[in-house]
Amino acid sequence: MRDWDHEIDCEGLLCPLPVLRARKRLMALAPGQVLCVRATDGMAAVDLPHFCAQAGHAYLGARDQGGVTLHLIRAGG
Repeated sequence: MRDWDHEIDCEGLLCPLPVLRARKRLMALAPGQVLCVRATDGMAAVDLPHFCAQAGHAYLGARDQGGVTLHLIRAGG
């Protein structure tokens, strides 16, 4: 079973595209839903938590999955 409700594929995209795509998707989610951002850009590990802190979302952490990092974000209210 997955730990998230929605997923976006940002593999191969460089900063700031993973953040911009996550922002767009999070605007459509209900508070409390979890988004998984699949990213290969190492800067996403810095940019996504910073974006979450600024925008009122909760960055739940990241996990490696064979060269792709899964970043989990809980949508804020």
